[in-house]
Amino acid sequence: MSGSVSRLQAISAVTNYKPISAPLNFAETPAKALFGLNVFSQAVMQATLPKAVFKSLKKTIETGRPLDASVADVVAAAMKDWAIEKGATHYAHIFHPLTGLTAEKHDSFIEPDGQGGAIAEFSGKQLIQGEPDASSFPSGGIRSTFEARGYTAWDVTSPAYILENPNGTTLCIPTAFVSWTGEALDKKTPLLRSMQALDKQAQRILRLFGHANAARVTATAGAEQEYFLIDRNFFFARPDLLNAGRTLFGAKPPKGQEFEDHYFGAIPERVLACMLETERELYKLGIPVKTRHNEVAPAQYEIAPVHENANISADHQQLIMITLKRVAQKYGMECLLHEKPFAGVNGSGKHLNWSFGNATQGNLLDPGDNPHDNAQFLVFCAAVIRAVDKYAALLRAVVASASNDHRLGANEAPPAIISIFLGEQLTDVFAQIEKGGVRSSKKKGTLAVGVDSLPHLPKDAGDRNRTSPFAFTGNKFEFRAVASNQSIAGPLVALNTIVAESLDHIATELEGATKGDEKKLNAAVQKLLKEIIKEHGRIVFNGNNYSEEWHQEASHRGLANLKTSVEALPVIGSKEVVALMEKYKVLSRRETHSRMDIYVEQYCKAVNVEANLIIEMAKTKIYPAASRYQGELAATAASLKTAGYEPDSSALDEVITLTKGLQETTASLEAAMKRHGAKSPLDEARHFCCEVLPAMEKVRHYVDALEAVVADDLWPLPTYQEMLFIK
Repeated sequence: MSGSVSRLQAISAVTNYKPISAPLNFAETPAKALFGLNVFSQAVMQATLPKAVFKSLKKTIETGRPLDASVADVVAAAMKDWAIEKGATHYAHIFHPLTGLTAEKHDSFIEPDGQGGAIAEFSGKQLIQGEPDASSFPSGGIRSTFEARGYTAWDVTSPAYILENPNGTTLCIPTAFVSWTGEALDKKTPLLRSMQALDKQAQRILRLFGHANAARVTATAGAEQEYFLIDRNFFFARPDLLNAGRTLFGAKPPKGQEFEDHYFGAIPERVLACMLETERELYKLGIPVKTRHNEVAPAQYEIAPVHENANISADHQQLIMITLKRVAQKYGMECLLHEKPFAGVNGSGKHLNWSFGNATQGNLLDPGDNPHDNAQFLVFCAAVIRAVDKYAALLRAVVASASNDHRLGANEAPPAIISIFLGEQLTDVFAQIEKGGVRSSKKKGTLAVGVDSLPHLPKDAGDRNRTSPFAFTGNKFEFRAVASNQSIAGPLVALNTIVAESLDHIATELEGATKGDEKKLNAAVQKLLKEIIKEHGRIVFNGNNYSEEWHQEASHRGLANLKTSVEALPVIGSKEVVALMEKYKVLSRRETHSRMDIYVEQYCKAVNVEANLIIEMAKTKIYPAASRYQGELAATAASLKTAGYEPDSSALDEVITLTKGLQETTASLEAAMKRHGAKSPLDEARHFCCEVLPAMEKVRHYVDALEAVVADDLWPLPTYQEMLFIK
């Protein structure tokens, strides 16, 4: 293993690691007793609020009815008392600005009483509204630097919670974040608007099917979070991980993931301890995490919650990422949420499981046992098919980032081509519809394992497809292209809005065809379903999305293949998308354009940081190590020659050649960084994509080649072998 002093010290710290705190006593408090312990839930509200106030608040949460401002003071008093009982001294409005991260502003409950003492105060006004500085967050031109006023507004539909710290607790209040002009500066506001749009259009379909008093339709979501864990000693020894979240250099280790032995393997003890405490903290916050396991790559893992209201799920996803990183540090590890922290091994995604339904009809994407007879399901499913085909480029755009570009399209993640996997059963049903009539559905069966002592297993009517970017998985769709470090709110906004548009189209067609006559509905539905599958069936593909044949076939079908963020992001500002967001009151024209500008700027900043890091590391770490090794080889050759031996200079020649290549490519990268002259942010992004990134890859080629030949005791960076396999 390594001979470098700093790396040896890091390895020693890893191998001699001991927990920094006593093990938790999990038997003392069962998990079910922990769940929601720190949440101001409906049960807590019912116990602490007057009956009329609770009833009013519950109505707002369940139906979206406007909040009665008169109840705010009563709720605030109860929330304050509950929080103080749990040790809180401060409250914080939590919001999700367009950085993609979570922001929070803390204020104390304590106020002077004018007599040398203090009292705890928290009014309804303080609960409902806060005022963070709006000029210091990305706004895409909505707010100028000198225009600072912005507001946070209490989101009553997402419960408040207590965040624990070893030295105290804080009451956290989920909020929306808007500018002084009322424009959305966050991820939550458009998500809530999109859920309203989805409900409005879904209700029209339900009324056509005779559900006049259907409960509010809400989108549901559950995102599978992939992540890496490495020891913090290695993390701090890698400037690229510290600043960019991914390794910009790193030779392929002798062993990677080719043995497929890590996936679902036994979880290392320290990692499992970290997972257990993470889950314990998430349970307290009412986050329904269900699954944990080793992922495909060494040092890669996954945590997944069950489905819940999409708005709450988006809030919970941010908390999951924060908690993963916070608890990992306690165990001496760093949680990496970048999509591709290590080249050559599996990257990380956040598979977004999405559906919609309500309390009276249930999951509207549940086909039941006989989907061919379930006309209501077929209408909702057809709406999704039409939406994804019509707005495939938008779905690609909302997952676009400099970091996700390293993942999408590799044989580990869905390609940049958006398509739908329906499975054998639904594909067959829609094929029958296209031919003129549907009569049957492929049935589920049983699977005999071939061992007498093992039971026969229920077998689904179709297989799964892990290569599809948008796959139907029984009663929901799984959007697999979502990036591991991004908020799921953006993809949810897109899904909710495009499906609302499709439901609007379908409802309008069916209302016009039936004119209130229920007897005409079946024929109208059959005709419309046939039209949709004929026009939009091109988006359905059940095969191998990784294959070159599919890329050719997709091109033949006319499906977009937006391989980079620079190609994808302009879609957000297109006339079609702007009109869509305006029509359903999800985003105004200015709000939509601001988002495109922000994401383009973030792309440029990310590549700029990485390029500067490469130049700095190449000059200050890699070149000195290579030069020292050249000196050692040259000195050895001179000594041999003096002793009368003809030295073999091949190793020295190779190092000299590689070092020269390193210097030349670093100089080329520096030159590319100086050649800007872009006329617009998008031109700047194209420059980074087409000139800077290829120049960065050329530097990496020489660095990785040098890692394979420079003496190990001189190499300055922890290697892939060390970071991925020493746990």
